[in-house]
Amino acid sequence: MPQVRANGIDIEYESFGRERDPLILFIAGFAAQLTFLPEALCQGLAAKGFRVVRFDNRDIGKSTHFASLAAPDSRALMAEVMAGKRPAVPYSLDNMADDAVGLMDALGARRAHIAGASMGGMIAQLVAINYADRTKSLISIMSTTGRRDLPPGNRETLSVLFRPPNSSDRDDLIDASILVQRALSARAFRQTKPRCGRRPSAAPIARRLMPPASRVSRRP
Repeated sequence: MPQVRANGIDIEYESFGRERDPLILFIAGFAAQLTFLPEALCQGLAAKGFRVVRFDNRDIGKSTHFASLAAPDSRALMAEVMAGKRPAVPYSLDNMADDAVGLMDALGARRAHIAGASMGGMIAQLVAINYADRTKSLISIMSTTGRRDLPPGNRETLSVLFRPPNSSDRDDLIDASILVQRALSARAFRQTKPRCGRRPSAAPIARRLMPPASRVSRRP
């Protein structure tokens, strides 16, 4: 699959349909590779006259991994959020929204229908907020705004998503990521073994502190 350089990172993506057709940009959720969006659905939408682009978020699949950044303790981050503190995270959902728009720039797409699932839906919402002129429509699937007064997720599911690895060793980080992949979708294994560890999980946790229209640092 092709890659582009966008927003300072390499992004792995796959495109379906004709370049001149209206673009649907799909943003996958936490620990989910681009294959989370079924190929049959991509082909079906392309047959209806859309161009569909799915891609690997930073720190997942074949896009750039931030191995030099420390992997945070998700439970400790959640505790800080619940205590009203602002935790330090490797990068934010706003950074990931910038990645999505950077991919659009690299593909020469001025505007797109922005779709995302789970954490990808949160990123899609930020694309619509921060880049309204680039957004034709917003499709947020099984996602949230991150407001703290919303009902919590299922405890059993959350315990799987945020279960820390046995150690900081690379193999343990891989195993923890695979566990999350299995909890989300077996389809994600068809491309490559995930290696994201815990860094992407910090962004949506930290987002619970912030009002919907807030903007944060663009770095890294």
